[in-house]
Amino acid sequence: MDLETLKIFEVVAAELSITRAATRLGRAPSNVTTRIQQLEAELGVELFIRIGKRITLSTAGQRFLAYAQRMLALADEARQAVGGSSGGTLRIGSMESTAASRLPEPLAAYNRAHPATRLEVSTGPSAQLLDQVRNGQLDCAFVALPAALQGESALAEMGLQSVPMWSEALLLLLPASDAEVTTPAQIGTRSLAAFKSGCTYRAMAEEWLGITAGSGWNIQELGSYHAMIAAVAAGSCVTLLPRSVLDLGRVPTGLATLTLGSASTHLIWRSGYEIPAFQTFVQLFQQEKT
Repeated sequence: MDLETLKIFEVVAAELSITRAATRLGRAPSNVTTRIQQLEAELGVELFIRIGKRITLSTAGQRFLAYAQRMLALADEARQAVGGSSGGTLRIGSMESTAASRLPEPLAAYNRAHPATRLEVSTGPSAQLLDQVRNGQLDCAFVALPAALQGESALAEMGLQSVPMWSEALLLLLPASDAEVTTPAQIGTRSLAAFKSGCTYRAMAEEWLGITAGSGWNIQELGSYHAMIAAVAAGSCVTLLPRSVLDLGRVPTGLATLTLGSASTHLIWRSGYEIPAFQTFVQLFQQEKT
């Protein structure tokens, strides 16, 4: 197996369509099909389940995809490590809140200083971002560490390093019906708007509000802070978010906030990941926060 075949497999796995994958790769569909069949023959397993013209990843294909992505990431890292202080690609993960409130200016500054380095930014909950850094899908990520990983030793066991970047004040945004409350116990609304499981802020909100099975609370999963703020304004729920996100725009009239605590945002990366482009990236962000 070679890197080009692994790249073809990765694109087909993403598109789940030979035709769309061929278009992305600039290859003939027959060539893509042949390379996938050769890879399956080499591995001795079916990587895709074929039903008519539809394809899906097999169980073996799902397992192999993680390894393929790690091998491609390692190859890219090797190229960048010997290629000087610029060039290549940095794949950056981030919590939604950090991407909105903290990253635009320093990323623009990095792009101006190092235009040859391509920056790719994706967002997700902290638990997902941690996994993606560990398996090589991302080079680094800005996350809020869960309580179990508060400490360098816990991260080291996962093969990760980190540096704290920002301390975020966390606010509970309340609908007009709860505007007068002063403690979480006084809140009458019994619905929390939050990201999917794996979000550290969600876990903190559940702990602070006493949300457990049978507690009378329900969780409304939404995909953005804009949607969460709108849901609070509609009077249907409360939500936890950093003050820096609220500072980006005007809070609707009648809503109130309750300060619940703070959380540090860390930049994490794989131990030993020291390509020059990433080192200059870390240096710039450390300068920005001082």
